[in-house]
Amino acid sequence: MSFNVDSKGVYAIATTPFCDDGSIDYNSVDKLTDFYQESGCTGITILGIMGEAPKLEPEESKAIVKRVVSRAKVPVIVGVSSPGFAAMRSLARSSMDVGAAGVMIAPPPALRTDDQIVNYFSGAVEAVGEDVPWVLQDYPLTLTVVMSPGVVAKIISNHPSCLMLKHEDWPGLEKISRLRAMQRAGDLRPFSILCGNGGMFLDFEPERGADGAMTGYGFPDMLTELVSLSAAGKRDEAHDLFDAHLPLIRYEQQLGIGLAVRKHVLKRRGVIASDIQRKPSQPLTATAKAEVDYLLARVGRQDARARL
Repeated sequence: MSFNVDSKGVYAIATTPFCDDGSIDYNSVDKLTDFYQESGCTGITILGIMGEAPKLEPEESKAIVKRVVSRAKVPVIVGVSSPGFAAMRSLARSSMDVGAAGVMIAPPPALRTDDQIVNYFSGAVEAVGEDVPWVLQDYPLTLTVVMSPGVVAKIISNHPSCLMLKHEDWPGLEKISRLRAMQRAGDLRPFSILCGNGGMFLDFEPERGADGAMTGYGFPDMLTELVSLSAAGKRDEAHDLFDAHLPLIRYEQQLGIGLAVRKHVLKRRGVIASDIQRKPSQPLTATAKAEVDYLLARVGRQDARARL
């Protein structure tokens, strides 16, 4: 299964489930894969930042890829970002060999100038192979690398194998508009734009030209419904649905504990057995869990999926 420049919908950013002892919970990996597909996701992205990829051993990463790809009926994108190109190439090639649709590459935090950024991605594409489809991850809030629309456009123009932008700039609505304007003017070839940031701006991103979301909010079924409503021109219904979930989306966007919130919600929904993170981690306090549960109850007044 593959993805392409016309890919739309929601690609779920998958968490990595662990047992209480810190080992990988493969039964929950299976349940999570099924859950994303049953939620209407058009793809799954694994081993991203919220997948705790840096905490995994190389063989664990490859085992997870094989497990998810063998079970999924939708395209699977594998995060292969790494400090060195050798490790990136190894995971990318092994992932493609077992049937992954493509890979996702983020810039390392040390990059600062436009030339450094452009040259880095030239090296990354050379390392993984020009035959490997890939997603450009633009996430300056966490990665501290700022890519202007011009730099994004240059990377995409330089590399035909780049089929998608994972857009996570914040504020970033104007960047989406600028990139789509460049396409309308004939200055930039087609490519898909899926947005992250936990869905924080998914109420307006499709209206600016985004094709959907690539993120991991605890209610991917809500995200798929929201994107469908927006695509159908049901603007008020889409915004009403978003507004009902916004307090929980906002709570999940807190730095440091966002993954803990997401895993707690997935556990409450019965998707994963444990909300444990591999150390080092920042778990939720009892007070924070109570706050998340309170928000779930409030969301549940408008959306039955949150009535847990």
